[in-house]
Amino acid sequence: MSDDVTKDSNGNILSDGDSVTLIKDLKVKGSGGVTLKRGTMVKNIRLTGDPDEIEANVEKVRGLVLRTEFVKKA
Repeated sequence: MSDDVTKDSNGNILSDGDSVTLIKDLKVKGSGGVTLKRGTMVKNIRLTGDPDEIEANVEKVRGLVLRTEFVKKA
C-alpha cells in the first residue's frame, strides 16, 4: 500500500483544481524578493508526483512549487 495521497497541513486531501490558502508568509527564492503573505488564496493548484508538493500560479510568480505543509484547503 502506497501513501501517495496529497494532503494539506490539516490533513485534508487535495486534488487538481482545488484552492488553497497560505498559512505562513513565504519568501519566494529567485523572484527578486517577492514574499507571499499568510492568507493569500492560491486557486487552481496542480498536483506533482510528490505528495509533499503542489504546483501553482500566484500573482507575479508562475510555475511556483509549494510545500503542502504551508497550505490549507480553502
